[in-house]
Amino acid sequence: MRKEYSLSTLDKRTTASDPLDQFEKWFAQAVEADVDEPNAMMLCTVSADHKPSARIVLLKDIEKAGLVFYTNFGSRKGQHIKSNRAAALVFFWPSLERQVRIEGLISVIDDKTASEYFQLRPRNSQVSAIISPQSQPIPSRKYLEQLRDYFLSTNADAPLERPSNWGGYILIPERVEFWQGRPDRLHDRIQYTRDGDGWKKERLAP
Repeated sequence: MRKEYSLSTLDKRTTASDPLDQFEKWFAQAVEADVDEPNAMMLCTVSADHKPSARIVLLKDIEKAGLVFYTNFGSRKGQHIKSNRAAALVFFWPSLERQVRIEGLISVIDDKTASEYFQLRPRNSQVSAIISPQSQPIPSRKYLEQLRDYFLSTNADAPLERPSNWGGYILIPERVEFWQGRPDRLHDRIQYTRDGDGWKKERLAP
């Protein structure tokens, strides 16, 4: 299986001086191009015993400091982050022949921001976050549905509070690479690495 890439180019001279500015530009273009779930990203974490794990999560905010996502703190990724803050993200937009790789350290965002975002979620998504023992073994699908149904029956339409075991993380980049597919596998790769208070930018061989 082989595909030639020829949609666009990537030039070090025309990329932004800050990688998050460049990311926002590419992300906006992915949204404009109607890419399916452009905010889907692979999150790679490493356990305390140095074993990697990867899964797809959704980007929920782009801040000046980094990229934000939300999850259950007790989940497998949450446990990994608790013991090892180093992590990586990968965005892949195949219809644009683009990939972005981001490596850095993860921190927990403040409770106020997490609670405000929780209130913006659809009610059923709030319920799922509250009742699901994420990453833990459960006896059946029916068990999970019964937890949800019981919670709904006992809470009716009352406003729901963010559970203390659910919140947000921000990955603060230390290294960012933008990849643009090119013909004959001579792809364009522009890498940013932290350099004091700024960034060092360089072209990598494909």
